[in-house]
Amino acid sequence: MDFLRQKLRASAAHARVAPYVIILVLTFVQDGFEGPGRYWMYLVKMVAGAWCIWQVRDIVTEARWAVSWEAIVVGVGICAIWVGLDPYYPKIEFLFKGGHPWNPMKQFGQGSAAGWFFVAVRTFGSALVVPPIEEAFFRSFLYRYFVRIKFETLPLNCFHAVSFVGTALVFGLAHYQWLAGILCGMAYQWLVIRKNRLGDAMTAHAITNFLLGVWIVWKGDWRFW
Repeated sequence: MDFLRQKLRASAAHARVAPYVIILVLTFVQDGFEGPGRYWMYLVKMVAGAWCIWQVRDIVTEARWAVSWEAIVVGVGICAIWVGLDPYYPKIEFLFKGGHPWNPMKQFGQGSAAGWFFVAVRTFGSALVVPPIEEAFFRSFLYRYFVRIKFETLPLNCFHAVSFVGTALVFGLAHYQWLAGILCGMAYQWLVIRKNRLGDAMTAHAITNFLLGVWIVWKGDWRFW
């Protein structure tokens, strides 16, 4: 554990990249499980993500939550785009969704305590743990690294067209709903540039993921997970 802590804190780049890589690796591990193990692995992943956030909190100082009307509008709007746009474009089937859809109610029983527990884990994990990690990696590190290797010297509110599009493409292609993901990446980056801070994008990301979780449970539309 000390070794991992040292690696996370070894440099400004490590502090922003390593948590995302850890989550990515654990996602591949998680998708290799079938049955209940897949759901427990997601819980392990969220605990690991929360631990990473705590370890780098004094290094990734821009990853502080901030609320604004722009963040709320973007968060709600992206959720609407994510759901509304879904039927109208092809997905990257060979990269994603190789296993069974994430549906804890089917796995553990409709209305079961375990089913609701893992719905809560997924909803709040994606709203509270995922946004700081992904925003620190994509909007703070990758966007600025595409422009300047010493990325910390580039202000967050600097607009660079190639990096803006490139980062959004990478972010989008990391998602099954790739087109919505690209638009999402552009919207979150716009927030960072407009506000000159990461917190509004984190809040928008959290709102999007939370509302998407509400939609999934309300409509039983498990394909979004």
